[in-house]
Amino acid sequence: MINQPPVDLLIEQLGTPEQPVSRYCLCVVAAKRARQIIEQTAGTATGNEIIKELAVASREIAEGKIKCVKD
Repeated sequence: MINQPPVDLLIEQLGTPEQPVSRYCLCVVAAKRARQIIEQTAGTATGNEIIKELAVASREIAEGKIKCVKD
């Protein structure tokens, strides 16, 4: 379970007042970004610090770096 940043904040960051997103959409976007991070870091040494990919993805969503685009 994600505690930091709060799920409500992540949902607000992904959506807009006109087009809010659901928790399901948040899960899909965060999982997709986490998979991208795993692919980017495959084969590279990260040192002693272990940061979960999902935590990195959720921080990026909270910072506004990731947006949900509906096709």
